[in-house]
Amino acid sequence: MEPLNFYTERITVYRNRIKKLRKRIATVAILRLTSFVFLGLSLYFLSRQYAVPLLLISVFFLICFIIFIRVSLNLQSAKQLSEKMLFINENELRVINHGENGFNDGKEIAATAIYRDDLDIFGPRSLYHLLNRTATSHGSEALSALLTSPLRSNKEIAERQEATRHFSTQPELGQLIAAQGLLHAETEGNMNDLSEWMETPQKLAGIAWLNIIRIVLPIWNIAALLYYLSENNPLPVIAGVALSWLIISVFLKYIHTQHRLIGKKQPILEQYGSILQYFGQTDAGNVTRLRSLKEKTASGRQEIWKLSKLAASFDQRLNLVVFMFANSLLLYDVQCMIALEKWRSRNKRHFSEWADCVGSIEALNSLSVFAFNNPGYCYPTVEEGAPFIKATGMAHPLMQLKAPVANDLCVGKEDKLLLVTGSNMSGKSTFLRTVGINLLLAQCGAPVYADTFAFTPMNILSSIRISDSLQENTSYFMAELKRLHDIIAELEKDAPALVLIDEVLRGTNSDDKTYGSEAFIRKLLRYPCIALFATHDLSLSELEKALPQEVNNYCFESSIENGELLFDYALRRGVAKNKNASFLMEKMGII
Repeated sequence: MEPLNFYTERITVYRNRIKKLRKRIATVAILRLTSFVFLGLSLYFLSRQYAVPLLLISVFFLICFIIFIRVSLNLQSAKQLSEKMLFINENELRVINHGENGFNDGKEIAATAIYRDDLDIFGPRSLYHLLNRTATSHGSEALSALLTSPLRSNKEIAERQEATRHFSTQPELGQLIAAQGLLHAETEGNMNDLSEWMETPQKLAGIAWLNIIRIVLPIWNIAALLYYLSENNPLPVIAGVALSWLIISVFLKYIHTQHRLIGKKQPILEQYGSILQYFGQTDAGNVTRLRSLKEKTASGRQEIWKLSKLAASFDQRLNLVVFMFANSLLLYDVQCMIALEKWRSRNKRHFSEWADCVGSIEALNSLSVFAFNNPGYCYPTVEEGAPFIKATGMAHPLMQLKAPVANDLCVGKEDKLLLVTGSNMSGKSTFLRTVGINLLLAQCGAPVYADTFAFTPMNILSSIRISDSLQENTSYFMAELKRLHDIIAELEKDAPALVLIDEVLRGTNSDDKTYGSEAFIRKLLRYPCIALFATHDLSLSELEKALPQEVNNYCFESSIENGELLFDYALRRGVAKNKNASFLMEKMGII
């Protein structure tokens, strides 16, 4: 089904479902209130005059009241899930209509990738913002790591492509995974906070006498309480409660410390457990990466849910009634602590892997949604050998136009560097970003905005958007030189790379700029890289003659028709001839 039709239909489904659930919730609320009123009346009459029929009626209405509470909670959960599913489908419909994604834009993510700002990786309407469908800290970290350290292995890229392609055919499951992540937000820290608890040495579970007394003493206390109620002798129960508090006081400091580490973690654990549980329903087929993820998380689906329930039970100690009475009779804190220690001893080796798998699942889901939303995009061909890119019909995935101008590109086969000339606003910088962002997507295992795209994996190095810094007392010119120095430092490592350069050395005179640019180009050609070098300096186009088989001239042209400046944004061979600066200055009355 086409994405537009798919989301439109599901929006209708979930709106209708929410309406029905609201009616059912209102009906159950009335029935719950009615049963409570009749329960109160029956208890009132029973207190006035004991009768078996009245007792049975009271029990009946008590059972009804409990059932209606349970049904109400289930309906509320179903409604909350449906509301998240409605949000997801409305969000996807907005995204494919070039609206803003409702998930986090990643502007707070700190990353050192050299191309971070040049290719608009993080922030509003960035690549991360376009892709992001994560709700957990591990998911956000996995997606941002993929965008800042893309894959370099042909095998890994091919496996990611296969997983993305296959999982994108299961959009409903992907939405359920995203909805579960949204239902249980990380409001109290995140899963990384549990790492300290995981490393805490076992203390209570290994004490033999404590494991015996935690069973014997509650039995004694309950029996003593019953004895007190029947014989009015409080001494046995007083002795049992005193012994309970003596035992708890011995370990109370340790218990408080443990609760500080794992307390209030139920929502986060439910979030991770739900994601793993729904991912377990994935049809993995023969897809290596999906099968591997399912195998790694098979035991984690249930174990994280168990930890969630244990953490929720442990949090009940914050309830004064539970803390006083349950500890007095049942050694509640000790029981919870031993159960948690046994869980930790059994699962601590796998816990971090399960959490990382949640991140991998959410990152995969993000790429799969992107693939589903863009059925016209192609999955690139990954090849071996010297660095090259060959693409047809390639455009920028962040462009808000419904049909941005697409261009072909071939670099690395017959040349190493494309010198791109053109007037202001003709499309040079956008083209450089188009190449870089599509290569980045390709190395993440995602489809790219092109009819065909073949490449070899390589680093991405760029100098497109440079700014000065008052805080660092850095001028624009020095900031640019630092960026060029960083590029050379990376190239010195002899790793294949794509270098994207846009109009360097603007802060110096024209002769110095030409000399420096030419020297820099010649130096680039020494390394195992391919480069796109955009410039207004037409004299650099002579390098095509001086360096045949290494440098080729390409350009973007503009034209003036009926007093209007027009651009076709089409890449063509040759050197730009038309100029627009003086025309625009005259048109705006500047000259």
